[in-house]
Amino acid sequence: MRIPVGVTEGSRVRVTGEGERGGGQGKSGDLYLRVHLRAHPQFERRGRNLYVRVKLPVTTAVLGGEVDVPTLGGRSLRLKVPPTTQNGQTFRLRGQGLPEIGKPDSRGDLYATVEVTLPASLTSEARQHYEALREMEGKKA
Repeated sequence: MRIPVGVTEGSRVRVTGEGERGGGQGKSGDLYLRVHLRAHPQFERRGRNLYVRVKLPVTTAVLGGEVDVPTLGGRSLRLKVPPTTQNGQTFRLRGQGLPEIGKPDSRGDLYATVEVTLPASLTSEARQHYEALREMEGKKA
C-alpha cells in the first residue's frame, strides 16, 4: 500500500478491497486509514512549509558566506548569508518544502533559522584578533 504524497495529519486514505465484507455480497469492502504523522527529529512542519535550524560560525555571520542547509530528501542546499547576519535570523528557500496532495510540483517552502556558534576555545592568535576587535568597538562609542 502506498500513502499518497502530500498527505497531512488526519488525512483519510482508502485501501480498496481490504475492508470487511458488507451486506453478504461476498466481496470485500474498502478499508479507510486515518493518517497520524510522527515528528521529525530535525525538521518542523507547519502546513506545507518546513523549518530547520542551521549552525553558523560567528565569522560567517559577521563577514557573510555560505552554509549548508539540509533538506528532507537528504541532500543539502548552499545558502548565501549576507554580512552581519544575526542569530535567529530566518531565510526562506522557495519550493523546498512539502508537496501539496495531488500536486507534487506545488511545494511549500523551507525556512532555515541560523544559530550563530561561538568558538569553544581560542588560540592565542585568535584571542589577539578578538581583543583588537573589542578595542575597535570601544573606540566607536
